[in-house]
Amino acid sequence: MIDAQNSRQHGGGPQRPSVNADTLVDAEADDVPAAEPTQVTGRRALTYLGLCLVLIGLNLRTVFSSFSAVLPEVTSDAGLPGWAVVVLTTAPVTLLGLFAPLAPVLARRFGAERVLLGAMAVLTAGLLLRPAEVPGAGHLPALFGGTAACGAAIALCNVLLPGLVKRDFPHRLGLMGGLYTTAICASAALGAGFTYPVFSATGQWTSALWFWAAPAAVVLLLFLPVAVRQRHGQHTAVREGVNVWRSAVAWQVTIFMVLQAMMSFSVFAWLAPILRERGVDGGTAGLIVSVSIVLQMLGSLFAPALAARFRDQRVINTVVALMTGGGFALSIFGPLDLVWLWTGMLGLGQGSLTAVALTMIMLRTRDGHTAAHLSGMMQGVGYGLGSTGTLLVGQLHQGTGSFAAAGLLFLVVGALAAVFGYRAGRNRFIGG
Repeated sequence: MIDAQNSRQHGGGPQRPSVNADTLVDAEADDVPAAEPTQVTGRRALTYLGLCLVLIGLNLRTVFSSFSAVLPEVTSDAGLPGWAVVVLTTAPVTLLGLFAPLAPVLARRFGAERVLLGAMAVLTAGLLLRPAEVPGAGHLPALFGGTAACGAAIALCNVLLPGLVKRDFPHRLGLMGGLYTTAICASAALGAGFTYPVFSATGQWTSALWFWAAPAAVVLLLFLPVAVRQRHGQHTAVREGVNVWRSAVAWQVTIFMVLQAMMSFSVFAWLAPILRERGVDGGTAGLIVSVSIVLQMLGSLFAPALAARFRDQRVINTVVALMTGGGFALSIFGPLDLVWLWTGMLGLGQGSLTAVALTMIMLRTRDGHTAAHLSGMMQGVGYGLGSTGTLLVGQLHQGTGSFAAAGLLFLVVGALAAVFGYRAGRNRFIGG
């Protein structure tokens, strides 16, 4: 048997990881003894593992963008009240924050691979449940239950997947970090771009949403043999590093994350409905959102490296925050003839904003333990409070009958993100 662990540590010589790879934080950094890499039996098996991890990432955003692509059809056919639409677009993001702290605890008990496998099983089940109709009760109970299951599953994957990528591929962090980042963005683009065409082909919004259970189920089956054969010993948590909850720098970075999450998940939930309300047909709206998200990929790939070249990140944080808020507002208020320009600016700004917010984890900490604690704080608070963005957009639309108030909201959120991005971008470390 080939010692794959040694090949991972020494194969091809050490490489300096890229900044994108540095944003991959190991949620099990406090485990004693340290969590071991996934046990595989050779380079081919290691390649297979890498493929599985990237494919898991490719399923982590379709839940958000697929629902928004057919939101008018779902609302009309299922007879959803306004409050239900708001809950269905807000709950998944809220659950990202609520379930994130459980991921390291579950991984310590069962092993990260098996928790990931369980999360993919729950995600698949949630996607299958979401469009179902309950006799006598309609679609609403299944929509709520399926959406909640998906949000909880994605929360666990969000926390554990980056650590596995970092732990299992120390000699290919640049490549795997880039593939992982791209897969996450591609997931949202695929959901936005392909859901409406499936609806057009089948005439059923339920089929369009059920479609996304298929790739999740395939990844579940592919990852099953890897996860079930892992041996997992007893681990305990030893808290090291500074207390991030008492750090002003950590709170500035976290609030920066909150504000970017407010805009990011509102794009997934509301950009397609915004465009459709402005008169863009469903297929074109999905394509516009997909292209905008593809531009997010470019921003997420290049912005961290650019940010790391500066002594501090005040300028880039401010610029990308204003681009995002301005792009979102112009997508609502700007001339429709230039909608590709507005959504393109939004995509580049949002991808860069998300990436630099995550890059702050590594640039403002001195060690892996502190980085892991800051990452947990940012995900719990960031996603928990960040879900208020989708909530406010829904409430404002329900109360005013248009998205104009949401456009003003994102001008304010973008400006606040610029302020806190400027403060978070100063060249300081958590703990002094």
